[in-house]
Amino acid sequence: MRSLGIIGVVLVVVGVATLLIGHFTYSDTRPVLKAGPLEVNATEEHRIDVPTIGGVVILLAGVVLIVAGRRGR
Repeated sequence: MRSLGIIGVVLVVVGVATLLIGHFTYSDTRPVLKAGPLEVNATEEHRIDVPTIGGVVILLAGVVLIVAGRRGR
């Protein structure tokens, strides 16, 4: 049952980070022009917003797993 506690702690950390940050961004590089040895790329940034309720659900799931892991001892 120790693994439930570890997964629970990870979920609590992810849930708190989600509530504090609220979004994450990533960049995507794609080729725009290829002409022989010449190549032009464009970088585009994408933003994904994470709903607050998602962070709360992840946090509560982590707490439940921590409690379940302690009861299994």
